[in-house]
Amino acid sequence: MNSSTNILILEKEFLQIIQKNQGIIHKVCNIYCDTDDDRSDLFQEIVTQLWKSFPTFRKESKVSTWMYRVALNTAITTFKKSKRRPDQNHLTYDNFQIVDESYDHETEEKIKSLHKAVNNLTGVEKSIVLLYLEDNKYEEIAEITGITQNYVRVKMNRIKKKLKKLMDTES
Repeated sequence: MNSSTNILILEKEFLQIIQKNQGIIHKVCNIYCDTDDDRSDLFQEIVTQLWKSFPTFRKESKVSTWMYRVALNTAITTFKKSKRRPDQNHLTYDNFQIVDESYDHETEEKIKSLHKAVNNLTGVEKSIVLLYLEDNKYEEIAEITGITQNYVRVKMNRIKKKLKKLMDTES
């Protein structure tokens, strides 16, 4: 096979992986961005970074682990850049659309409070919360974030306390 055939095979495999696992990218974009334009920009940036790193992906870990790692690192880098421009880092609750058959005002207020508290977390903390809420085990979170499993546990306990304090302060 020549190199152009190899590239076509690589492209096809990459597109299949993205198509099958694009939900991961959307979840990361949704937690880090509050507008459709920002989500679209971050989505494109994440796919670009995934494509750049795809040839070196050795398949020693799960595809989802690799995708989360690249997506979260890209989002955190983008998040840090946007921190330098505070006017673009404000989340509004109009962007959260919660569909619930039985509307409960108290529950909705708690959800709004949680979203507001999560918005005050650092990029790494948001990553851990996202992965935790996605029912990833500490072992998987550690592998994706590149920190030890024990430190994930410690960090998660600190994040829970921080979120509680932020939510209590708001009420």
